[in-house]
Amino acid sequence: MSALPPPPNSTAPAQPASPVWTDPAREAAFQAWLSREAAAHALAPSSVRPASADASFRRYFRVDRTDGVGSCIIMDAPPQQENCAPFVKVAALMRDAGLNVPHILAWDEPQGFMLLSDLGAKTMMEVLDPARPAASQPLYMQAVDTLIAWQLASKPGVLPPYDEALLRRELALFPDWYLAQHKGLAVEGKLRDTLDHAFGLIVAHNQAAPQVYVHRDFMPRNLMIPGTPGATPAAQLGVLDFQDAVYGPITYDIASLMRDAFLSWEEDFVLDVTIRYWEKARKAGLMDFEDWHSDFGAFYRSVEWMGLQRHLKVAGIFARLTLRDGKPKYLADAPRFIGYIRATAHRYRQLGPLLRWIDEIEGAQAATGYAFGRM
Repeated sequence: MSALPPPPNSTAPAQPASPVWTDPAREAAFQAWLSREAAAHALAPSSVRPASADASFRRYFRVDRTDGVGSCIIMDAPPQQENCAPFVKVAALMRDAGLNVPHILAWDEPQGFMLLSDLGAKTMMEVLDPARPAASQPLYMQAVDTLIAWQLASKPGVLPPYDEALLRRELALFPDWYLAQHKGLAVEGKLRDTLDHAFGLIVAHNQAAPQVYVHRDFMPRNLMIPGTPGATPAAQLGVLDFQDAVYGPITYDIASLMRDAFLSWEEDFVLDVTIRYWEKARKAGLMDFEDWHSDFGAFYRSVEWMGLQRHLKVAGIFARLTLRDGKPKYLADAPRFIGYIRATAHRYRQLGPLLRWIDEIEGAQAATGYAFGRM
């Protein structure tokens, strides 16, 4: 999973007016780099301030331009921890696919400093009203159109494969961090056997899906509203946080969009948008697999199996962010993912043993929801 911004309603202190540096040598390197780029790109160094937080080692700053044409974004990515090459590669792929992504204006690869065009300061997440799904539908349809354009550009052998090894590494985060570290459970015996069996089913289902380019964190917090101050004049949503893109199941990004890390919709709205995505995708030739072209239920079941893999992974990541990285706000959203996990496991008989374990661990009651034929 790519880096995530802080969860909403955070009570963390407000960001400082200027960046804080804990490494004087890196601060000096940054100031020297910024001085050079300021002249080339009409930047005002005194205006540098935090633009967003990040769950990784990356930081983002906003800097005003002196020519009156808005602002730019600076990425601070220490090369010892972060590799910017995938960001550069995926940005080019997305731009070629017609997506609205930041332009790379300057990149000091050895030092990990990058200057980007600014897509604006307001995310799709900030303008959504969970109490008014109908009002949110137009934005979700823009997101769907963006997603389909990205998927239509797909070619094998360009991005890393979302293969069995990666799927299993991600699933292992759940027992290793959520169950063992967060819940203090010994993951052995019947619990281990149940997880191994469930993980095998999940991997098999997801590997069977058609393969396309996968953003891997396609959700409202990573989609920017066009027309905000500093934004490019594009009519479509801007796309960020795409550096972990892979070549994998076509079901992943729509599952990520509609089963959000920080926002839950009622299932009728999830179904409505997913059906609209499916209709557009099949017209574009993306649903030519088994009976998906004619059977939304078959496609939706595959989306649920993909979503289940993501939810187990993210529950583990949120526990790791809290326990290893000292970012406790993430675990506050873990119940949302446990809810997603339970709802999906309830609908598939093969996942009954997993559901019983989750319910016992969480002290939860059985979940309900749309089944499209319990499998």
